[in-house]
Amino acid sequence: MAKKSMVEREKKRQVLVDRFAKKRAALKAIINDQSKPMEERFRASLKLAELPRNSSATRLHNRCQLTGRPHAYYRKLKVSRIMLRELGSSGQLPGVVKSSW
Repeated sequence: MAKKSMVEREKKRQVLVDRFAKKRAALKAIINDQSKPMEERFRASLKLAELPRNSSATRLHNRCQLTGRPHAYYRKLKVSRIMLRELGSSGQLPGVVKSSW
């Protein structure tokens, strides 16, 4: 559980994504609207570029909520395969029965 900072960083990114989602969607709608004049679409693209980089949803990663591990992530449980095994072996996950591992 060494990478708590990555979990915190992802939480901050999620807050930014939630805060700027409507603004980003509105600017993208203007940019993609071919009926608008070119100058207006260009101004919208400049405003979109001025928004914080971490406010884009593509900057979010699925990470284990306990360790911050980005690989082998189980979406339903929000943990990595390593923590799934540890929690399952110790009986802390309801409905998970230890088989032969």
